[in-house]
Amino acid sequence: MEERQPPAASQSEALQILATEHWSLLATRSLIYQESLGRVNMFLGILSGAVIALALVAQASHFSSAFYAVAVFMLAVVFFTGIATVRRLNMLNRDDYHMVVGMNRLRHGYFDRHPELEQYFITSANDDLTGALRTMGLSPTLAPTLGTVFHGFVTLPGMLGTIVSAVAGAIAGLAAAGLGAPSYGVLLAGAAGFAVSLGGILYSGNRSFRRYGPGVEPRFPTPK
Repeated sequence: MEERQPPAASQSEALQILATEHWSLLATRSLIYQESLGRVNMFLGILSGAVIALALVAQASHFSSAFYAVAVFMLAVVFFTGIATVRRLNMLNRDDYHMVVGMNRLRHGYFDRHPELEQYFITSANDDLTGALRTMGLSPTLAPTLGTVFHGFVTLPGMLGTIVSAVAGAIAGLAAAGLGAPSYGVLLAGAAGFAVSLGGILYSGNRSFRRYGPGVEPRFPTPK
């Protein structure tokens, strides 16, 4: 299908419309960042409050069976909140990806009208996954390497997922201690809870990332 070019008289209007939409997407990305940080702060506040409450319960109950029951219940609530927060962060990252794709399309529109300006841009004008990753300053490769694995842990979902997995390990360890398990059993239960939770969170995050590309049909893909 042949692309229709606007008449010369409407070139300035077209650029104004593109620029307005560009600023709209940029404002939406700012709102996404604010919600992401708000979600993280909310979870950390709940976690801090639960730890302080458990310290008071432990002092009052002297680590009796009541302490283990209260601790497991409270940490389970914290764990649920953490899982929901990680899930929401993945959804927000997907929304942010869509905004970047939209901005890349608009940038392609700028280059269609003024191709001489392309040499001054460091961001991409392609709206596929490779172009979006280049705009965000990430490597376009999808192959898992040591660098990409560590990068996953420094993102908000990765960092928060590690904390949530530590809570899962604490729940498993406390449950084992409450059932009278020996010290090595408590350590093994905690390590198993941490590993299972972290593995599930990483698997879910990887699946979410793999769906970024097919989420939007590219119109201006990166040249092979």
